[in-house]
Amino acid sequence: MGLDIYAEQLIQHYEHPNNKRKMEDASVSMNEENVSCGDVITVYLKLNGDKIEDVSFDGNGCVISMGSASMLTEELKGKTLAQLEKMQYRDLLKVIGIDPGPVRMHCATLSLRALKKAAFAFERKPVDTSTKEL
Repeated sequence: MGLDIYAEQLIQHYEHPNNKRKMEDASVSMNEENVSCGDVITVYLKLNGDKIEDVSFDGNGCVISMGSASMLTEELKGKTLAQLEKMQYRDLLKVIGIDPGPVRMHCATLSLRALKKAAFAFERKPVDTSTKEL
């Protein structure tokens, strides 16, 4: 029963996403694509120093990719770039509340991968190994 509640939350975020919009005044943006299923996302970060002042996304994809993006953008507001850069797959699972399994992992991690790459690009740092493996 517990997983059903989390699955419902994911569906709600897919049907009524938070922060799904282009951001004209973003500090940095990044586009990512899941070639295996066709999900596409562009993420936007507006920064104030090293703090994430605003975050949004735009794109098309499945319930897991778009629902995860909505939930993750809510989680990241007010966090620092360092906190975002340290996020791992297991941290994302805590945010979305379910483990989508190995087949749908790339759907769930699409927005996290894009957001981490945006943070690294903004700071002119190379993308770390854990981000490449998402």
